[in-house]
Amino acid sequence: MGGPGCRGSGATFQCQRCAVAGVQGCCRAGSKSGRSLRICLFPLDIMSSGEDQQSQALAKPTFSEVQASALVESVFGLKVFKIQPLPSYDDQNFHVCISRTKDTTDGPTEYVLKISNTKSSKTPDLIEVQSHIIMFLRAAGFPTASVCRTKGDNITSLMSVDSGSEIKNYLVRLLTYLPGRPIAEIPISPQLLYEIGRLAAKLDKTLEKFHHPKLSSLHRENFIWNLKNVPLLEKYLYALGQNRNREIVKQIIQLFKDEVMSKLSHFRECINHGDLNDHNILIESSKSAFGDAVYQVSGILDFDDMSYGYYVFELAITIMYMMIESKNPIQVGGHVLAGFESIIPLTTVERSALFLLVCSRFCQSLVMAAYSCQLHPENEEYLMITAKTGWKHLQQMFDMGQKTVEEIWFETAKSYKSGIPCD
Repeated sequence: MGGPGCRGSGATFQCQRCAVAGVQGCCRAGSKSGRSLRICLFPLDIMSSGEDQQSQALAKPTFSEVQASALVESVFGLKVFKIQPLPSYDDQNFHVCISRTKDTTDGPTEYVLKISNTKSSKTPDLIEVQSHIIMFLRAAGFPTASVCRTKGDNITSLMSVDSGSEIKNYLVRLLTYLPGRPIAEIPISPQLLYEIGRLAAKLDKTLEKFHHPKLSSLHRENFIWNLKNVPLLEKYLYALGQNRNREIVKQIIQLFKDEVMSKLSHFRECINHGDLNDHNILIESSKSAFGDAVYQVSGILDFDDMSYGYYVFELAITIMYMMIESKNPIQVGGHVLAGFESIIPLTTVERSALFLLVCSRFCQSLVMAAYSCQLHPENEEYLMITAKTGWKHLQQMFDMGQKTVEEIWFETAKSYKSGIPCD
């Protein structure tokens, strides 16, 4: 049990080569290349239930703050002053504040440590491409983070963890911390919705120019969060129980099969961010000449769901998430659509699928949240953010019907062309 130089039994453990002064249970041994790190953290990451096979397969990291601090110092060479966990879906993130040294007098002092789950860590090419996209977008003027290099001058580090029963691998990255508040915390005006629509379109448009030798890794055929994979939700429906919500989801999945699948070949393909939700877009406020608060986007977070998709997918995903906190959710789509179409006008076929795509994204988010809560009940508060209002909004859309909702969206978007946008 345990790794080299370690001994342990049951719930007790002692590391004989601990490199962190005064801390037991953390053994570090780096490689010359800086690409790998072996840590003995027994009994870290042992799942509570042997019956939960799917949870074990995913293996969301469960590092302590002490262990994460040791990671930052050993892999990136930064001395941690303060560290605290950040909300995350199936990876693990930490907000890291570093101490100033003579070598870091001019650099940032706040970072985000990202530890990918074991499933994602098996796709290093994908994570490398995502990291290069973040850097590419920043160079193009988007408010994305900077990607920090390891002591071995790499953008990721593969870390092996001995959990006592097996070795698990985690990819580790360090990004600069972006300022601002998530837009979920403010009332979103029609003008801000319009700007977010523009942002989504500009993001996809800019990525047309992105090239990388491993770009094909973004073709994630069975990726559950890609909108073309909505039919895959069927195997997770049991997590909803027997109720009207489940019946609505089943009907939407069938409509997706009947009415959207045949249109996919007519959609224009692109790289999607895939998760422009109300917690992944940060804003900062300033005062206008009239003393009112004016908001502008200060950060775009979480590129882990990137994949090849279609322009209309990005728009549908953005509309759905902007509806979550809105007091007038049905009106949201028109403002976001107007902003998006100011950069990338939709084709007739793409417009005809928008309603079902927004409904489908609601289904993805709500079904997978219910499923993930069964795997990780300790993370329920974060996982169920969308569900608080999501089911109500989905039911409202479904009851109103496609024609009625589209009329509202398309008339609102049309009003922007006349120069008098609807509220």
